[in-house]
Amino acid sequence: MINVVGLGYIGLPTALMFAAHGVEVVGTDYNRELVDILNAGKTTFEEDGLEELFAEAVSKGIRFSYEYQSTDLYIVAVPTPYDKTSKKVDAGYVARAVENVMEVCPRGATVVVESTVSPGTIDKYVRPVIEAKGFVIGEDIHLAHAPERIIPGNMVYELKHNSRTIGADSRAVGERVKELYGSFCEGEIIVTDIRTAEMTKVVENTFRDINIAFANELAKICRSDNMDVQEIIRIANKHPRVNILSPGPGVGGHCISVDPWFLVGDYPGLANIILSARKINDSMPDFVLERIYQIMKENVMTDVGRVGLYGLTYKENVDDTRESPTLQLLESMERHLCGGQIKVYDPYVTEDKVPNQYHDLEAFLGDVDLVVLLVGHDEIRQQMEKLKGKIVLDTRYICFLDGTYRL
Repeated sequence: MINVVGLGYIGLPTALMFAAHGVEVVGTDYNRELVDILNAGKTTFEEDGLEELFAEAVSKGIRFSYEYQSTDLYIVAVPTPYDKTSKKVDAGYVARAVENVMEVCPRGATVVVESTVSPGTIDKYVRPVIEAKGFVIGEDIHLAHAPERIIPGNMVYELKHNSRTIGADSRAVGERVKELYGSFCEGEIIVTDIRTAEMTKVVENTFRDINIAFANELAKICRSDNMDVQEIIRIANKHPRVNILSPGPGVGGHCISVDPWFLVGDYPGLANIILSARKINDSMPDFVLERIYQIMKENVMTDVGRVGLYGLTYKENVDDTRESPTLQLLESMERHLCGGQIKVYDPYVTEDKVPNQYHDLEAFLGDVDLVVLLVGHDEIRQQMEKLKGKIVLDTRYICFLDGTYRL
């Protein structure tokens, strides 16, 4: 039996995938409300294919509990936030989860940490917790790291098809964990040491952050000299070895916008390009606000309450708002717009997360003059004609109506 600890965006799909492929699974979370919802037969967030996977896992006998289980294998998939001041990972959730596992696990059990952590985190925070309970790692308790590699909006597919990395203290332990993940993973599964597995995951997301930062900096350069950044990127990408991404309003989510800070915090003075990329991407919400102000002046708009932000999530067609550029933009709104009220709408965010949040597209559009497209949801792509008559600032390069403003 597997006890999956943490039933959020990563832990829940992972638990369901194991169960759907015939593995006995109990999912554990300290959040009783979340566990109650799952036990009532409902999922806790929207994701393509998740409902079907949930139904299959339930039919195969998956269980959900507030309590840790006594079993021979644990998968820890709890959050790893970073301290915005020190820029270092907060391993507290992982350490506490492992400590709770040690209270109930038998000798010989294997603990697999899926949570994304910075290199050395397991050595610094996880091993001491296990050893403090009197266990000898490698004899009484086996330790592995299998960082998740999935993205909201395509989680179910990527769980099955993406390659995986298993870090372990010994090849034998790594191979056992590899065999377990092989029950559903059709991608290549690579076995290495724990520290390499930690570093690999952080490096993957840092690489993407740097590429995005180049596109965003290019957008700023082109704006300063009245050039069309999208046309420049389109032509440059004709080169067989060039693949510049599209600029955007910033970087969100709990991976690309967070993981690079682990390296910045742990390797001060060495992670220079990484730090610059982070600063560029974190500056984009302010850049969007400056563009809003410029457009308002150009159109002699005086009622700042007529500005509307389309999109509250960090990417299209998901309900995940973690670290979203829109939330970052709203945080600095006071400085740029003198406290004016900005209206917000997102079809995937059904609960009120910010002031002046709308839950109907028609009502939202009826109350704004300037629409800022911050997320390219399919909804707005398919109903672009509804923006006719509005002033549009398109930060995602999806609107081709005449007069549309760009970054």
